[in-house]
Amino acid sequence: MEILIGLLIIAIGSFCQSSSYVPIKKVKEWSWESFWLIQGVFAWLVFPFLGSLLGVPQESSLFDLWGAGGAGMSIFYGILWGVGGLTFGLSMRYLGVALGQSISLGTCAGFGTLLPALFAGTNLFEGNGLILLLGVCITLAGIAIIGYAGSLRAQNMSEEEKRAAVKDFALTKGLLVALLAGVMSACFALGLDAGTPIKEAALAGGVEGLYAGLPVIFLVTLGGFLTNAAYCLQQNVANKSMGDYAKGKVWGNNLVFCALAGVLWYMQFFGLEMGKSFLTESPVLLAFSWCILMALNVTFSNVWGIILKEWKGVSNKTITVLIAGLIVLIFSLVFPNLF
Repeated sequence: MEILIGLLIIAIGSFCQSSSYVPIKKVKEWSWESFWLIQGVFAWLVFPFLGSLLGVPQESSLFDLWGAGGAGMSIFYGILWGVGGLTFGLSMRYLGVALGQSISLGTCAGFGTLLPALFAGTNLFEGNGLILLLGVCITLAGIAIIGYAGSLRAQNMSEEEKRAAVKDFALTKGLLVALLAGVMSACFALGLDAGTPIKEAALAGGVEGLYAGLPVIFLVTLGGFLTNAAYCLQQNVANKSMGDYAKGKVWGNNLVFCALAGVLWYMQFFGLEMGKSFLTESPVLLAFSWCILMALNVTFSNVWGIILKEWKGVSNKTITVLIAGLIVLIFSLVFPNLF
């Protein structure tokens, strides 16, 4: 029962994340770099900081926890993850919500699950390590099928339909950006792993397992914010879009939707940490939790892609392939629990 609760919590967080890019469509009169920076303030600073306060023991502070070790490496991996987060946004710009998230998150799922296991000395060719490897392979197979559906979509759509669904649609450029985004985004999982001493210090101080990892999440997102802020401000200067921030008439609307996007995005990791606390009886599922989150993100992002009509005009064959990929992804979620 606890495992089911844990998976449900992760699923709720995943649904929120996959919904986080919908409010951005309501942002008015701002360039891409402007709204990406402002939503990042909420997604990577404000809400992670507020969440981290739940993981601070009584009569202690965040700085006391971070002094336990691993803070510097968590921020460093966060900076690398920031490159992934940045190109992740670009992948959706070129491919749309469905395909962009699918390719990026698929790559992220594989690297983000297997690298921490390898660093911990896990043998991926026997026992629990083999189950973990097979689970990742099933996840990647599902994502590959979805990627094939995206390729079919590109072949079957006219240029006008492509532009109507995704304004800046560019398949080749989008795929390259999405793959880079996935590899670098996997550094988030490495950042969480590097912050294990901080989480252990929180637990030793009496913090519930539900919240003990939240101070580490803030460190990783802080690093990511530094990368994204530097790029967005550079783009503001290059594109002469600094004036976006002076458009007072749209600030109220844009701030609300950027904040909404930010809290929805953050919920995936808030839910991941809470959900993992219910998976402690299953070491394989615990190690597989990152892959579970990514698989759910892909599933929900494609549901949103359908709702937002990004698959409009495609053939029945393409939709069938897409659904087959989603079914494989859903199976990957339960696979580790079969053993």
